[in-house]
Amino acid sequence: MMMNVNLKKLTFLAFILGLNFNVFAQSKNVQLPANWFNLDLLENGYFGISTEKLYRELLKDKKPKQNVVVAVIDGGVDTTHPDLKRVLWTNKKEIPGNGIDDDGNGYIDDIHGWNFIGSKKGNLEFDNLELVRLLRIYTPKYQSTTNLTPLDSAQKEEFRFYKKMVGDFGKKYEDASNTFSVLIAINKVLDTVARINKKEIPTMDDVDRYKADDETEEQVKTIIRKGAREDGSFEKFYKSIKEGYKQYDAMLKYNLNPKYDMRAELVGDDYSNAYQKNYGNDDVKGPDAFHGTHVSGIIGADRTNSIGIMGVANQVSIMAIRVVPTGDERDKDVANGIRYAVDNGAKVINMSFGKSYKWDKKAVDSAVKYAELKGVLLVHAAGNDNQNNDIEENFPNKFFDSKEAEAYKEANKKPGKPDFTPPKPMAQNNGMGMRPPYDRSTIVKPVPVDSTKFNLPHANNWIEVGASAYKDDDNLKASFSNYGKYSVDVFAPGFLINSTVPNNKYEEADGTSMASPVVAGLAALILSYYPDLKPTQVREIIMKSVSKVTRKIKYKNERGENTRVPFSEICVSGGIVNAYNALKLAETYK
Repeated sequence: MMMNVNLKKLTFLAFILGLNFNVFAQSKNVQLPANWFNLDLLENGYFGISTEKLYRELLKDKKPKQNVVVAVIDGGVDTTHPDLKRVLWTNKKEIPGNGIDDDGNGYIDDIHGWNFIGSKKGNLEFDNLELVRLLRIYTPKYQSTTNLTPLDSAQKEEFRFYKKMVGDFGKKYEDASNTFSVLIAINKVLDTVARINKKEIPTMDDVDRYKADDETEEQVKTIIRKGAREDGSFEKFYKSIKEGYKQYDAMLKYNLNPKYDMRAELVGDDYSNAYQKNYGNDDVKGPDAFHGTHVSGIIGADRTNSIGIMGVANQVSIMAIRVVPTGDERDKDVANGIRYAVDNGAKVINMSFGKSYKWDKKAVDSAVKYAELKGVLLVHAAGNDNQNNDIEENFPNKFFDSKEAEAYKEANKKPGKPDFTPPKPMAQNNGMGMRPPYDRSTIVKPVPVDSTKFNLPHANNWIEVGASAYKDDDNLKASFSNYGKYSVDVFAPGFLINSTVPNNKYEEADGTSMASPVVAGLAALILSYYPDLKPTQVREIIMKSVSKVTRKIKYKNERGENTRVPFSEICVSGGIVNAYNALKLAETYK
């Protein structure tokens, strides 16, 4: 799932009376250079990856030896954007619009890529969370089960899993409902102020002059004032609220709604067949291409023109593969997206998406192994929940569902929550026939991380990326970014990143979704000058050449405690990727 991280702050809205902002969150009340992620810390004062310094000094007399295809597996790419048109991958074996599979690859008119979540009937825009899809399967089986119900060992394990999902669903539904309720209240005030002043979009002065009807509206005005300061302007806050309303509306209507499922109608594949691949359509833009277009610009926005921004790589072609709806991506589509990219010449694959539950990870594992066999590097975003990925699950990941992993899991079962019986249905239900419980007293503190599990069978062509901010201080870790001493490889700029968006525009966005394409772009840049390098070597170069962070950084750990740790405690490499250092190191590889 791709969640706009600008909206993560909206969790505070549930605490409307307390206005409980994250004390470690980076302030957005700052004006950054549009290309700050490509700048150099010493030269420019921004903790970018030194791309411009690299081009100016090390590469000024060198020419790329090859064009590198980077597949963007995402929610869609606007192929008409002027900063992307020149750098799009084009399938020269296919004749546009003739309705024939000219190259015989199984995909008709795949000119710039493929869309695995559509058909002749249209495109799938919304889907459930994987959690909801799993509950749809397990609820009929276990909703009437109690702790006294006779179960065999396999059923007991499934029942424990079911209860965990019910609890997780309850928390997500409660959080989304609470946040949406406050968004409704804020939108009501904003729309009322706009109507009174006969404006499409009001100003902060208009809001200040507005006479609140009651105490709640007065509190909403306080939130608006504080939000505008935090975002740097009223206009930015207004936009984030409107986007937030749209996202949480979709979350409740589609993502968390077990009754919603349009897959069969709009995609029409045999979903039970994980290895079916010939389905979808050629519409790589889809209904919402913001995220994928933004990601694409970071990787390779045209560096030869005088408009917009400059991507990291200067000799790259972007292959657009659509598999991510508004909701959680499906493992079958991810696996097919990877295979399509590999079979059609991609050397780097960017994957700025993720979820907390899996359905058919073995299908994804198989595709990852195929990519490794064919010499393709995978770059994946670590996630945006300030979560310790060493402890919490985040999919997809590089660790295979192997026999060794199963044996380890069996031998090292984590302590679970105390048994409970799902409550009886209530008048206000969530569609699963119950209102899921969320009892904070049942939370178990995490056990110490056992590093041996990270040596289990895994892909060696995979880089996991966390997000960093622009300033070299103790807030360098982006407040939202997931982390992991053993599971997150590197960090890269992912805060207020300006890039391409649909309709020929440019906007700022936050997230590990933005950090991952910085690294994918760097990988493509390395390969364009050193085409003989293997994926494992490119990964090694990127990790060994990071700008080491020697200071301690602040963050909120998995127990909710504010803490300071060395940067090496939150990622394997202990640093921020650096293009200048990476190309310098690549020169030494033979």
